[in-house]
Amino acid sequence: MKILHLDQNHPLLINQLEALGMTNVEDYSSSKSEIEKSIKNYDGLIIRSRLPVDKSFLQKAKNLKFIGRVGAGLENIDTEFAEQQGIKLFNAPEGNRDAVAEHALGLLLNLTNRLFIAHQEVKNGVWKREANRGEEIMGKTIGILGYGYMGKAFAKRLQGFGCHVICYDIKTKVGDKFAKQVDLKTFFEDTQILSLHLPLTKKTQHLVNEKFLSQFSHPIWLINTARGQVVKTDDLVKALQGKKVKGAGLDVLEYEKTSFENLFTNPSQMPEAFKTLIHLDNVILSPHIAGWTIESKAKLAQTIVDKIKREFLD
Repeated sequence: MKILHLDQNHPLLINQLEALGMTNVEDYSSSKSEIEKSIKNYDGLIIRSRLPVDKSFLQKAKNLKFIGRVGAGLENIDTEFAEQQGIKLFNAPEGNRDAVAEHALGLLLNLTNRLFIAHQEVKNGVWKREANRGEEIMGKTIGILGYGYMGKAFAKRLQGFGCHVICYDIKTKVGDKFAKQVDLKTFFEDTQILSLHLPLTKKTQHLVNEKFLSQFSHPIWLINTARGQVVKTDDLVKALQGKKVKGAGLDVLEYEKTSFENLFTNPSQMPEAFKTLIHLDNVILSPHIAGWTIESKAKLAQTIVDKIKREFLD
């Protein structure tokens, strides 16, 4: 099998595929149009996020047997058309679930204890204790929205904190000893801390909007390590200002793209909601690094190798 790699990953990916007798071609710079001219020559494609694998691309991939995405989501692939073409799709949520779970917990504890604010104040000679009084998660109900690999890993990390953990998922019977699965009505009534672990789909885009947030019985803390476009930022900002959302820890943003830095170099391009968001003292942000650890880099690559091997060699 001849495999084209469009993004650099852990070297074990190529090394192990070579050991299995596969030919690897690395192309980390060619444009989409250039790659489309040669994609018919490949049996497999390994990607992260550099290029969209849309219908026009897939129509030219006449001999493609599989696509391996070294990450959790498949939103940059036209999955429906790929499956119609008989192309196997491999992703690797097993590879970075532990990293995401730890990061989500870190965001939550930093947020509820105002550590990111207190740290900056102390560095600047400001010593405020009462203003930085935190909240404990012990005794609170944490609602996990989306209970797949990431949600389950996060629930597992919450053991020992003395909180109640519930989950909601469109799939039935996914609850386990770490989280009790509940209906949506109960989820809205009981949740005090909301953690998002949803894929980005047509149904989940802007799912967390004004109407959604208004249904929670309690003011909530919000953690998002899933996808930025699941949350409508305009509505989140209003909820933060109105105290419906007590604080937000966001590893992902609705405006996330390769030109993200241009929002700062060209302020006219910056959405008003984002201008407000970055100045709120009840918001902590990180640059989509929840699943981005030294360990996960190797685990993600190994997961893809194992899935290719099981499908085509075992």
